[in-house]
Amino acid sequence: MSLYLWIDLLSLSVPLLVSFHPRLQLYRQWKFLFLAIAITMVPFIIWDVFFTVEQYWGFNPKYLSGIYIFHLPIEEWLFFICIPYACVFTHISLLELNPKIKLSDQVTKRVTYVLGLLFAALLVFNFSKAYTAVDMIFALIVLFLAYRVRPKLLNSFYLTFLVMLIPFFVVNGVLTGTGIEENIVWYNDAENLGIRMGTIPVEDSAYAFSMILMNLLIFLQFKDFEKKTTGTKN
Repeated sequence: MSLYLWIDLLSLSVPLLVSFHPRLQLYRQWKFLFLAIAITMVPFIIWDVFFTVEQYWGFNPKYLSGIYIFHLPIEEWLFFICIPYACVFTHISLLELNPKIKLSDQVTKRVTYVLGLLFAALLVFNFSKAYTAVDMIFALIVLFLAYRVRPKLLNSFYLTFLVMLIPFFVVNGVLTGTGIEENIVWYNDAENLGIRMGTIPVEDSAYAFSMILMNLLIFLQFKDFEKKTTGTKN
């Protein structure tokens, strides 16, 4: 089994098993979660395929199974299922353990404006760098939608995201070469800022932000829609 596949499966294993815990029962919300994951995958996969074809980034066959779909290794497809599942699970679990994990509306608004300005500035001054530019565009769009459609999500997400960054960067660290002979995923530094957190491009933090937030936003919107249409509780 390829190392990348092991990383995917290990990332999913504990969250999947604990999803059946009586206090969480995330398995009862799988239809919303997997639908959110499927929808989020669409733009991210299109982005991924284009960048792979253009060689803005790529994958080391040494650590792959050799199965490809639309130029992407099967492990990369699984990444967009396993990691979002684990992150949504983490967000829900943290709120279940402590519902008071949230910022005030005023602080949330300020953080949102600061992030928006940061993403916009990075986009404007690095528009010629493909990864930086597309990453900031996605982050701005998802942040704007979340703030307009579900601003209360951001009150807790800004804090749970800091926790989620720990395992996310452990996974991304290995993918980009930390602790192994070669990197699993390589980047063309001409298309990014060239700033690394260890082995991880700094843009990956915004990538994680938009991917996780988009999954959570869609997941919660579907849950609310069913509540309104059926009157049931999830």
